[in-house]
Amino acid sequence: MGGSPRAPAYPPSPSRARRLKLVLVMNKILKIDVWSDIVCPWCAIGKRRLGAALSRFPHRDDVEVVWRAFELDPSAPAVREGDHATRIAEKYGRTKAQAEAMIQSVTDTAAKDGLHFELARSRSGNTFDAHRVLQLAATRGLQDEVKERFFRGYMSEGQAIGEGEVLVRLASEAGLATEEVRAVLESDRYAREVRAEEEAARKLGIHGVPFFVFAGKYAVSGAQPADVILRALEQAWTSLPEPVAQDGAACGPEGCA
Repeated sequence: MGGSPRAPAYPPSPSRARRLKLVLVMNKILKIDVWSDIVCPWCAIGKRRLGAALSRFPHRDDVEVVWRAFELDPSAPAVREGDHATRIAEKYGRTKAQAEAMIQSVTDTAAKDGLHFELARSRSGNTFDAHRVLQLAATRGLQDEVKERFFRGYMSEGQAIGEGEVLVRLASEAGLATEEVRAVLESDRYAREVRAEEEAARKLGIHGVPFFVFAGKYAVSGAQPADVILRALEQAWTSLPEPVAQDGAACGPEGCA
């Protein structure tokens, strides 16, 4: 048949005679390390305030948050007996009425940040295993989700956070594989990692949580308002070195570099 010949899909051009090069530009990544404990209501509030600050931070997609282990009471049994107000009174040397007022105060503060606490139902206990599960969650990209589920289970639902089967159920609801969580809890996996993070906290002089470290150099102690955290984010971001463009290997008509 007649007619004009079809043009090739990739017409020759002078540029094809030259070796192609790729330029790789790495984005800046702001890392935030947060030491906290599951049974710490201010840590849950701090997490919510960090989220609020990040929602207003223009570089949110270039932020990595890592939740680090901190045990407020490493000697705690799996489940503490007695009501929450009595435990608080004994811990801080207050009357039960004073302890109840403290609990109500933190509950009211949490409510202003959109959190519903029912601390009278809380069942405190050892959190070492919970931190081990959070290590597993980090390897699966689900640490934030599991952390949030643990907080809600303890702060609002009266879940015994020190019991293995409770951890299995809550972590599974947050997306982890049930049998994988159970396998971790039946072994000593991630114990070394938890101890290492706790040792890092000691070396940093961290005595209370939550404790935020931005870009490895700027620290914020306590559940500060979102505005304070946002300023820390902005300061840390400006301190990061600018990304450097690098030539990348590529293939061209003359071969591959």
